Amino acid sequence: MSTTLTIPTPGLRTRLIAAAVGVSLFLAATSAPSLTPRGTLAVASSGTAPEHTISVSGTGTVTLMPDVADLQLGVLTSRPTVKAAQADAAVAMTRILAALKALGIDDKDIQTSNVSLQPTYDYSSGINPPRITGFQMSNSVTVTIRALDKLGDAIDNSLAAGATSLDGVTFRVNDETSAEAQARQAAMTEARSKADTLAAVAGISIAGVASIAETSAPIQYPINYTLGGASAPDVAKVATPIQAGTTDVTITVAVVYLIQ
Repeated sequence: MSTTLTIPTPGLRTRLIAAAVGVSLFLAATSAPSLTPRGTLAVASSGTAPEHTISVSGTGTVTLMPDVADLQLGVLTSRPTVKAAQADAAVAMTRILAALKALGIDDKDIQTSNVSLQPTYDYSSGINPPRITGFQMSNSVTVTIRALDKLGDAIDNSLAAGATSLDGVTFRVNDETSAEAQARQAAMTEARSKADTLAAVAGISIAGVASIAETSAPIQYPINYTLGGASAPDVAKVATPIQAGTTDVTITVAVVYLIQ
């Protein structure tokens, strides 16, 4: 007696699904990272040894006598109306400008720095908004004085002409190019001296310069002026003393030297 075993053949749909699953498993197996240890690839050495350096700083300062002064002054008027405040301020400033120009100060050295008109208020009545009682007109100029021996006269004559405010005097050097070059050279000399000392103590030598960085210190201009403590009627009698003092031009360098 014979026994027959019949195995049903999968249909077309079943065969396609099986094939797709097989391909997915194959791709996953081949793309997944291997679990076996791998050696780490080292970055190839360039063969260049790191540079050895000394970092130092140097400062150079040149002291100068100022040769230019900038004077700020103006006039402030308070009147009941805008027209009156403007007119009085205009008259006063015209006189001030005439007094400055009479000293030989050029038009290009006189520049209007501020013109403003503001109302004045009465807050005592408790009214909101407060009541306007008048107007203040302000007109200010900045004057460049290139002959310092005329600075005192410029102040006195302006006050006598009607200036009501003197906001400051600053002194400066008109051309600092040469002084900056001297300060820069002194700064580099100081930096090299420091590096040479360090190298000598360490038993090494300077081989060159890797980098240089420069900074300039803000120049502090002196403000040396006084009105002599005189009241308004005495201004014409007592001359304003002026002392320009000195000013410094400072350069600082940071230098990195190569050593060997």
